[in-house]
Amino acid sequence: MSDARPDSPSFSSGSRLRSFQEVGLYRVNNILLVSTLYDSFILAEDGRLSEVMLTEFLDLDLHHTPRLTRVSTGAEALALAGDESRYNLVITSPHVGDMSAEELAQEVVKAGLKTPVIGLAYDMRDLDSFAPASAVSTINKVFVWQGDVRILLAIVKYVEDRMNVAHDTGELGVQAIIVIENSRRYYSSFLPVIYTELVRHTQNLLPDGMNRADKLMRIQARPKILLCTSYEEAWDFFERYQSDVLGVISDVAFPKGGMIDSEAGFEFAERVRAFQSDVPIMLQSGSGSSDHVLRAKAANVSYVRKESPFLLNNLREFMTEGFGFGDFIFRRPDGSIVSVAKDLRQLETQLREAPAESVAFHGARNHFSRWLKARTEFDLAHFLRPRKLSDYETVEGLRDVLVQAIHDYNEQRHRGIVADFAHDHFDPLRTFGRIGAGSLGGKGRGLAFANALLADESLESRFPGIRISVPPSVVLATEVFDQFLEANELRDFAIECDDDDALVERFRSAGFPATIQQQLADLAQLMNYPLAVRSSSLLEDSPYQPFAGVYETVMLPNDEPDRVRRLLDAVKAVYLSMYRQSSKQYLDASPYRLEEEKMAVIIQKLTGVRHANRFYPDIAGVARSHNFYPIAPIVAEDGIAAVALGFGATVVDGDACFRFSPAHPQQVVQFSSVDDMLRNSQRSFYALQLGQRETLETDSSRTELQ
Repeated sequence: MSDARPDSPSFSSGSRLRSFQEVGLYRVNNILLVSTLYDSFILAEDGRLSEVMLTEFLDLDLHHTPRLTRVSTGAEALALAGDESRYNLVITSPHVGDMSAEELAQEVVKAGLKTPVIGLAYDMRDLDSFAPASAVSTINKVFVWQGDVRILLAIVKYVEDRMNVAHDTGELGVQAIIVIENSRRYYSSFLPVIYTELVRHTQNLLPDGMNRADKLMRIQARPKILLCTSYEEAWDFFERYQSDVLGVISDVAFPKGGMIDSEAGFEFAERVRAFQSDVPIMLQSGSGSSDHVLRAKAANVSYVRKESPFLLNNLREFMTEGFGFGDFIFRRPDGSIVSVAKDLRQLETQLREAPAESVAFHGARNHFSRWLKARTEFDLAHFLRPRKLSDYETVEGLRDVLVQAIHDYNEQRHRGIVADFAHDHFDPLRTFGRIGAGSLGGKGRGLAFANALLADESLESRFPGIRISVPPSVVLATEVFDQFLEANELRDFAIECDDDDALVERFRSAGFPATIQQQLADLAQLMNYPLAVRSSSLLEDSPYQPFAGVYETVMLPNDEPDRVRRLLDAVKAVYLSMYRQSSKQYLDASPYRLEEEKMAVIIQKLTGVRHANRFYPDIAGVARSHNFYPIAPIVAEDGIAAVALGFGATVVDGDACFRFSPAHPQQVVQFSSVDDMLRNSQRSFYALQLGQRETLETDSSRTELQ
């Protein structure tokens, strides 16, 4: 046993997103519904089946909604089903006029089609028209309509999960829930509940998503439901995917070896626990036997009577508590609550503070890894899962590993990602975020690209001990600029106005939309360090049309009492700079038109260190990969760097600075004598004055020191 910290895990947000772009490749896009007009009317309650289904899917925030086509006869269905590229699911009533549902399914198979055929009974008596559940049938599964239109959601997701499980769970580690129930009535009742809870759980995870791509990934990576009707079918799934089984919901009595076994559920639970001791299991029984209750308690599995009026509520509670679908609740061994964590950042914080007995309680039961799996944080969950309390001499050893792993995961998953700004999830020390839709602008795109390149872990290994990063930044995208101009009726005025003073007056009196103002207030609260508010227009950093120095950059000490107002004024100053006469004249000399230009704004941590009442970096500068004037032993390919004390304006403005080749850092390249060096050495530098300021300087907030 050892408390030594293991090697830091490697979590790549980019590879994670690339992997999960392949999740759920099989989708039900078009459904062929074979039913009488009366049956389809019953299903949709008012005859508008497609509208009802669309509404249900949208209410659950499912972005993918299948289309429905209804036909009345088997012959019509076979004629349309022949186009497999169009229809990928057939749902049929028990009788469709010219043939039975079983005959229709057989004809689909004879035609060489791989389209799944699902039977749908409209009342319990219709079930007699289908082959018994235990019989061999070409119908994939039979469901029964019980007045809940969500049965369509359950059917669609049942088919998609079956078709995708081998790839999504077998190869990518998406979690699976095994459901064992041979009663068509019962699984038709609770399967829609399970899927609805899964979707709602996924919706609760969306605020954790870093950006739209990450949020869509979380939707796609929800747990699969594997509905089984026999012991053998369920065990086959468990054997194949046991490391990714999130939990089991099972009947007590169901077929085993071709016969109904009244103890099959307990036997399955015991066998599962022999392989995975911490898998949550719920057993359901229609008998209500006291022996079942005692046996379930002894086996540490949840138990509920099928005839209970609270069956569905108990099922929801079990999924929330057992599968980790809710918040992570830190408890003591006696069950008392210590604290609650709603997301990964809170989990890290609470782990540092939780009593040792609580950490030991959850660690011994793999609660942390289970909760992470339910939240689609598979990489972190798989890293933590093998680490047991018994591997460490003290609970503190386990705590240190858990905290460090979560911290590293949080940091690495944000690298290279442009995250949507959210007050609860923004990390002011390492996040690159955005507010609003639209473009990031030329400079913003360049920084985002550099941020993505720096996420490559091989770069860190090449320069051990050195952290290369883009400073924490948030970009107000061009949509915010458009909203600001439109809300204040500024666009036409700013284009036509040729008086800079009038422009300043109008822009200063203009206000931001309430939502943007609140987000900027939240941002100011989080970014409590000096800031650079930088322009990032569509045309900036263009390959063939330089815009350096054309638009404004405002530096803020960010230590004034009214920091929010200062930040808002700085953003307006950057917007205003696009319409100043000097900017218009520069654009007039280019092939571009002012009407085509838009402005994004970068709010970025200012790099530097505080020295008394001034703030500046020790070194700033520019490096080039090619040196056009090399002096031996330096060659052109060695490159050249120009650096200076303080902010980089010294270098950019062409003032005296220090030049050297990175390949020969000890070689002073520019002068041949000491006198020349002294005469041409840096004698002043730029710094930011700290302390309360009376006014905001919109032309430059830097202080030059002699």
